[in-house]
Amino acid sequence: MATVDVTDKNFREVTEREGIVILDFWATWCGACKAFAPVYEAASESHMDILFGKVDTEAAQQLSESLAIRALPTIAVYRDSIRVFFQAGALPRPALDDLITQVRALDMAQVRAEIESHAHVH
Repeated sequence: MATVDVTDKNFREVTEREGIVILDFWATWCGACKAFAPVYEAASESHMDILFGKVDTEAAQQLSESLAIRALPTIAVYRDSIRVFFQAGALPRPALDDLITQVRALDMAQVRAEIESHAHVH
């Protein structure tokens, strides 16, 4: 299995790193989550350089609340400790692969500059 369990306790450690981290927020009662799980698992096995995490929203309630998770599944993508994508809804495999391609292509210096410019707006 190429995914890691992400909890209230290890979230920071998992997301505050160099490279790409993709999180799948799910719950056992969520039908769409169950349908998305094999797609997510397959992507994790074909993109070994990316950390794929799964967040059980029932077990990580504090984390889910702090990130305002309102629908499941929700996908969050971090690159070099910066959240660059956050969206509810299961993605078909081609859309997930396209998202990964787009995240790999990001100019992180430009992303940081944009964040910096927004931080100085009053």
